[in-house]
Amino acid sequence: MSAVLVTGADLAPEALGLLEGYDVVYAGKAPTEADLVALCRTHDPVAIIVRYGKVGVAVMDAAPSLKVISKHGSGTDTIDKAAAKARGIEVVAAAGANAAAVAEQALALLLACAKSVVQLNARMHDGHWDKATHKSLELGGRTIGLIGLGAIGLRFARMADSMGMKVIGFDPFAKTLPDCVERVELPQIWSKSDVISLHCPLTEENRALLNADTLAQCKPGVIVVNTARGGLIDEAALLAAIRSGHVAMAGLDSFAVEPMTPGHPFQGEKNLLLSPHIGGVTSDAYVNMGVAAAKNLLAVLARQGAPA
Repeated sequence: MSAVLVTGADLAPEALGLLEGYDVVYAGKAPTEADLVALCRTHDPVAIIVRYGKVGVAVMDAAPSLKVISKHGSGTDTIDKAAAKARGIEVVAAAGANAAAVAEQALALLLACAKSVVQLNARMHDGHWDKATHKSLELGGRTIGLIGLGAIGLRFARMADSMGMKVIGFDPFAKTLPDCVERVELPQIWSKSDVISLHCPLTEENRALLNADTLAQCKPGVIVVNTARGGLIDEAALLAAIRSGHVAMAGLDSFAVEPMTPGHPFQGEKNLLLSPHIGGVTSDAYVNMGVAAAKNLLAVLARQGAPA
């Protein structure tokens, strides 16, 4: 029986049902490269479903029967795609499987920033009543700039449009866009947006896309939302912009190094709202991503005629 390695501790029952006939092996909640290499040497999987950890050259070379690496989600930045291509290993992703969950998280972070939800809640619990002194930001009529217009970005675009926001977006790979999104280039994203939200994959070309230079081109008081990848932002530059007031608020669900450890400079900053990369972590998305990952790898194996 051929093996499928899951770089996690579990998989949705609906996904497991699709993999009947394969020996499904779990790597645990926080597998290291050494863990994955050892499991590959022991089980020689034909497929890897990537949930946590990174899959690079050492892991691939430890699994000579490996045909496909299937991401349990949409972002494939934790997979060495160049190494996979060189070895004839296909890389597939569950694009769109968690779009609703992540778009909703982006909306939650945006509203929490604009309406001071966290700060007002803390003040209320401390016995304060700030009605006479506090003013929140009204989003209707404001411009939101989206970077990345795939399944998640477009879903969020429709949410923003429904609130009366003007939606502009940049994505060189998007062929057609709905009427609610105006296609622009990056300089217009920086100069026109009251809110900037990131929805693109991380590549070497766009690493630290939001940095001291691009932040300086943004409107004073801009809100930043990131539910994509932490590496898209130069964290030191964002922190400086937050502290100077040039960026009014930021809502972040992903970070350059994860998990975030105690003592991170972001911790304790009142104008930074943080969540632990859980935008795509819902019961529905868990099933959708697992099923899509299983279907994707099975399609590749069927096409290649790999044995079960």
